[in-house]
Amino acid sequence: MSLLRIENNNHIVTIYLSRPEKRNAMNFALLQELYNAAKTLKKDRQLRAVILTGDAQIFSAGIDLADLNAPAKRAFALWELIKPSQSLFQKACLIWQDLPVPVICAIEGYCFGAGLQLALAADFRICHPTTQLSIMESRWGLVPDMGISQSLRGLVPIDTIKELTYTARIFNGEYAKSIGLVSHLSEHPLAQAQALADEIALRSPDAISASKQVLQSMLHLSTCKTLYLEKLWQLKLILGKNSRIARIKDKNPTEHFQPRQF
Repeated sequence: MSLLRIENNNHIVTIYLSRPEKRNAMNFALLQELYNAAKTLKKDRQLRAVILTGDAQIFSAGIDLADLNAPAKRAFALWELIKPSQSLFQKACLIWQDLPVPVICAIEGYCFGAGLQLALAADFRICHPTTQLSIMESRWGLVPDMGISQSLRGLVPIDTIKELTYTARIFNGEYAKSIGLVSHLSEHPLAQAQALADEIALRSPDAISASKQVLQSMLHLSTCKTLYLEKLWQLKLILGKNSRIARIKDKNPTEHFQPRQF
């Protein structure tokens, strides 16, 4: 039985974490399903946006400690930490940054530990004001290790990150917005996420994909390489089909884009 519930509405895919009896806590099986789903979606040139959310109006209460500590799973977990490449914990989160479409996270209820690290890998986080959030790993004697060193870069001042990490403090959506951890507050996060996805889908899928790659590069590459990417992607877009369609569509909204070329 799948631990994800996936809906596709006009090429906007909504993925629900679906372990409501566990407040959508993440076990190894759920992490693997997240990674596999993202790999499949990367190949879909019709895809326009992805929304990540949780069943039962709860995003995720974090890692499933019972699963993590189960004797049968300890060897697997240790190997994931020892091997030189990214662990499953990191891949399940960071792969969403590599998707060629915007990823929007709609957050309600709880967003703790692993749940917050997944949310941070999205392009946008839309959060209910009363949602409870926490970088909770230090409470369990652990370090956040699901790509947070990459996904938090540039979002929040480093001293604020350290304070929240060291204390494992629980804070609400309003505080998260005040420090820049979430993009928007909403009484209806999923509805607002869907509205944002619909608005983005009005634009060229190739332009959106290129923009995501250029803007993501600002966080990890040198200025020289980022400026080169701007030129490279602009050249590709000018020579592509959807740039021409975008200019037509600006005057004739009934025109339809081709599937993503790049």
